[in-house]
Amino acid sequence: MKRLAVCFSARGAGIIEKLSEECSKKELTPLVPYAITASADIPEGFIRPDEDVYKWTADNFREGNALIFVGAVGIAVRALSGLPSDKLSDCPVVVIDDGGNFVIPVLSGHAGNANKLAEILASCLGAIPVITTSSDVNGVFSVDTFAVENRLNISDKAGIKRVSSMALENKKVTMSIKDFPPSSPVDVIVADETDAEHLLLLKPREYTVGLGMKKDKDPAELEEFFLRTLKDEGLNPDDVYAFCTIDIKEDEPALIALRDKYRIPVISFDAELLSKAPGEFTGSDFVRSTTGVDNVCERAAVLGSGCGELILRKKALNGMTIAVAKRRH
Repeated sequence: MKRLAVCFSARGAGIIEKLSEECSKKELTPLVPYAITASADIPEGFIRPDEDVYKWTADNFREGNALIFVGAVGIAVRALSGLPSDKLSDCPVVVIDDGGNFVIPVLSGHAGNANKLAEILASCLGAIPVITTSSDVNGVFSVDTFAVENRLNISDKAGIKRVSSMALENKKVTMSIKDFPPSSPVDVIVADETDAEHLLLLKPREYTVGLGMKKDKDPAELEEFFLRTLKDEGLNPDDVYAFCTIDIKEDEPALIALRDKYRIPVISFDAELLSKAPGEFTGSDFVRSTTGVDNVCERAAVLGSGCGELILRKKALNGMTIAVAKRRH
């Protein structure tokens, strides 16, 4: 996920410069600096887009980037109008005043980790993080944060509120992870399916997707190929635990765009490790000559799944290959 920081004044640009310096020192994800202003006092290195803040926000929000506004909260709120749709999929948004005093997560505090991002940025500036989510303010269990950190799907969003309300009322929240079905009713169950009594079902992401592609493949084409393949298999992006590929492809822009948009991590393996994947695979002399191993997508999917079952063998289209494996537990 890219972290895009946008300012509207020279003073705001100074805040972004300071953040960039601190991120570099601490080896944190770098910021991509933007300036939407007529000011001539913006330092070199800032991208100055032709579009206004509304168009800039809409384009980057849909791509799943983390957006950092350095300016008034009102600017961010108006620019975001009509874009948020789901607390589990909205991109994280943080606002910093151009005095560098306060850092405020305004959207996707838990699922998008905006709260954590705000704390990181505040530490870089020596500012105050203004956290408003009830579970964080009251120091109680956050079930949606737990789900995100453990790569679990939330089957019913309404259950988040029910569990959070119990936690905020200092009521005991019970969970079943290892023991299924639980011997007694519990509030949160981590399982594939359940008929047991519960408030919220968290489902493990069961599949890994192996990908191979030619250099500089069009991101839209790869995304369409990925989504169509999942649909054909009766799956959706929420079922995917990780994208898996060879190390020489992990920085492909098309794969990075897919990773950021769907919040699915990329796991990469070198050719030597891929060659040791157990099983029979669809070999290619051409692939071996270019990557050092006869197959990328199938082998990567299997290794990423913990040597699970390959449920979709290599499928190829226009310089792209895909395979799907079911994770081993």
